[in-house]
Amino acid sequence: MFLGVTSRSARGMSAAVALLAIGAVGCADAVDSAKKVARQRSVFSLTPGDCYNPNGAATDTEAFSVEIVPCGEAHKGEVVGEFTIEGESEYPGDDGASKIAEKRCPAESLKFISDTWAVPEGVGLFLYYPTADSWKTGDRSVSCTYAKESGTFSGSLRNASLNADQRTYLKGANAVYEALWNNQPEKDQIEDDLDGYKKQAEAVSAALNSHVAGLKDVQQPETVKLRAQLDETAEAWKDAASAGTLDDFYVAYDLGFTGIDPKRTVAARKELKLATTVPAEDAEVWAG
Repeated sequence: MFLGVTSRSARGMSAAVALLAIGAVGCADAVDSAKKVARQRSVFSLTPGDCYNPNGAATDTEAFSVEIVPCGEAHKGEVVGEFTIEGESEYPGDDGASKIAEKRCPAESLKFISDTWAVPEGVGLFLYYPTADSWKTGDRSVSCTYAKESGTFSGSLRNASLNADQRTYLKGANAVYEALWNNQPEKDQIEDDLDGYKKQAEAVSAALNSHVAGLKDVQQPETVKLRAQLDETAEAWKDAASAGTLDDFYVAYDLGFTGIDPKRTVAARKELKLATTVPAEDAEVWAG
């Protein structure tokens, strides 16, 4: 899975249409070209649920239009979230804009895709954010998409038919991992920012307590077992948050981090009829 970032170009749609229309030879080619032209949409007007094909490579660093297609057709990506950059009086730069997008889009996408484990293999988060030129025209929008770097996929990624137990589980589980990654200190070494890691531990403990409380009404056997294990894990994160020494923090943190290893949730997920293949990037984190 990959994380791609693509900035918006301020170039107009007419250029895209002209480029696509040139070179159509023969009746079939002309029909295909006209169809693609009719499906063009500016990257400034994408909305969640739009399935699309980039006019260039998925990894191009700048784009100004895409081809919108029915989600039932093969496509490269789907828009899964959007938000407006706020609190910036000046353009934050390409790096700044992309960092804002990278931080917000995972959470925004969960409003559309409740179970990221069900995302097809090779499909990853891809972001469209403003350029310096588009910022001058008032562009503050970020589009969060899931796209496939190589190949295509069919169907919408939206989780639209979840039952109550599935929704309860996913809401709590997603909040736990959001708390972990959204509060990740910039320093790689714990000893360089112990206070920051203790704040992260406090956030994860709180999210776990909410998750455990939510699972109380889910009475399926494997989920009941998972709830008991997560209750103990919440205590480990609580101990990490209140650790008096670095050594005490490490002991509690190791227990807490191991306790939220995604592999430990597979049996409950299977019972709840959710996807059971741990995403590659998550498996890699806990394997290390």
